[in-house]
Order: sequence, then C-alpha cells, then structure tokens
Amino acid sequence: MSEVVHRRVVKDEDGMRLDRWFRIHFPQVTFAYLNKLARTGQLRVAGKRVKPNARLAEGQEVRVPPLAFESRPADAPEAEAKPLSKEEKKLFQSMIIHEDKDIYVLNKPAGLAVQGGTKTHRHVDGLLIGLGAELGERPRLIHRLDRETSGVLVIAKRRAVAASLGKLFATRTVRKIYWAGVKGVPKPPQGKIDIALIKAAGPDGDRVRAAAEDEEEAQRAVTHYSVIDKAAPVIAWMSLKPSTGRQHQLRAHMAHIGHPILGDDKYEGDKDLPAAIPNRLHLHARRIVFPHPRGGTVDVTAPLPPHMLETWALFGFDPQRYDEGPQEKNRK
Repeated sequence: MSEVVHRRVVKDEDGMRLDRWFRIHFPQVTFAYLNKLARTGQLRVAGKRVKPNARLAEGQEVRVPPLAFESRPADAPEAEAKPLSKEEKKLFQSMIIHEDKDIYVLNKPAGLAVQGGTKTHRHVDGLLIGLGAELGERPRLIHRLDRETSGVLVIAKRRAVAASLGKLFATRTVRKIYWAGVKGVPKPPQGKIDIALIKAAGPDGDRVRAAAEDEEEAQRAVTHYSVIDKAAPVIAWMSLKPSTGRQHQLRAHMAHIGHPILGDDKYEGDKDLPAAIPNRLHLHARRIVFPHPRGGTVDVTAPLPPHMLETWALFGFDPQRYDEGPQEKNRK
C-alpha cells in the first residue's frame, strides 16, 4: 500500500484497541511494525498521534500510513483472488475441528505459518484469501500462532463476527490452555511468571527478552504454569495458561525460568536434546474456551501433533488421562 488511507471506525468497532483493529483490517501488519509506525508519528486517530493500545470510538478516523510491503486490506474485494486448489481445499478441510455458521476452529499443524512473509508462500491467511474468492467474503484471523506452534486457531467467517470476537480476544474473557514439553522440571511445580517482555532482534531472527516494567516499549506478560507429569531430570509436561498475549510469551517465559521448551531454536530449547526426542518445538495450543457471538460457549480441544505424541509415548505420558475438559461444548 503506497498511499495514506483514512478509514472510519464503525459501530461494532467502538471500544476496540487499535492493534486489534489493524489485525482485522490489515492482518499482515505485525505488532512490532505497528509500534514502529507509532514511534515515528505515522499512526494517528482523529488527527492525533496514538499508541497501538489506544481505544477507538465509533466515528473516529484512523490514518493508515503507507506500508512497507504490498498489503491488500482484509475487506478488499475478493474478485482478484484465486479460488483454492484441490490440494489447498483438502489441507484446509483437514484442519477444521469445529465449524458453525460464524466460525471455524482449526488445528493448525506445526510448520504452517499463519501469515505470509518474504520466503513464506503457503500460509493460513493465504488459504483464507482463496476461500474468500469462493464464498464472496474472506474469513478473518482472530489471533495468531507461531509457525512451529500447533493447535487451536480461531477464524471468523465474516467481518462482523471478527469485530465481535476481536473485542473478546482483547480481554481476559478467552481461556487458552497450551501444552508444552520443557527441559527439566520447574520448581515449584505450579506458579505464575509475571515478567515484562521486550523485542530483541538477533542474528537468528526476532525474539523477545525479559525487561524492566519501566523500560521503553516493555509489555507486561503473565503466564500461569503447572507440571502435569514429569520424567525427571529430562522433561516435564506442562500446562501453560497465558493471561496476556505477547509475541513468544510462553517460549520466553519458560526460558527465563531456566526450562526452555523442547526444540525451541530461539530460546536454547534445541540444545543437547537426547537423540530420541524430535528436535521440533514442543508447544501446542491445546484448548480454547470463549463465549460464542450468538450465545453459549465454544470449547474446543486439539489433538497433539505427531512429534509431541512421539515424545509423550517415549516417556509414558498419556494425553487422554490428563485432559482438562470435554472435547467440545460447541454451539452448533
């Protein structure tokens, strides 16, 4: 996008955070890039400079500056998009673990990116563009997962649903439970990690690090953890419940307390692993629970990916025995 665009905030976006608004309308804009736009004064609402966490009001005008990459707004006409190929349709259908009139919940496989990049040609967002060419309106991402993180990913079928869910995901109304395999066994076996994080670019790509609360651009991050099972001193099977949703939060927090997630090549989790453990990120978005826009509750659990099942079997961990809830309590 090479020109400044002004977009008016509509009724169902009233009270939404600006970063969430960008995620809905321009899903390729990352939070880090949005911070950069804010720092340089390019991010403005109602003519005033704002931060990404600013709350929007109906009728306000959002200034969208020229973006540093080609980006088609999420609500642009789908006529120019190509429908999904047979292979892409099969891939998308294989990921669906819940569907109703308003949403999809996918079990994203490890290794599939949620959004595109310079060297990323196949990603969930691209599949949604193709799906939109068939349906007449492009389904929209509500949140993201790292490329190597598997598990539950919520998609809104329409813009109005995305706006409604966007407000929910901006609060603590949504319950997310991740399962992870980590190096060693944390002590105590249950606890809370309340450590602010800040982005720290490195030779191996973007990552985050612990930061002081008063450090510029530091973001508060809170994770509740508990040990489900263990094979000391090698591995612990963890339940991780984030209260905030920062980039790499779970990965950085576990590394910070000395127990990086197995296979994590950004936070030392891939070093000195026993040969029998697959050297892939052992982080899985296991379960999500949230109010359905039409009423009732969506409660979906995603099966573990093959490499984590392999590790679980190796150490005698039984994922069925320690489940935290029903497979689904969905509104159909």
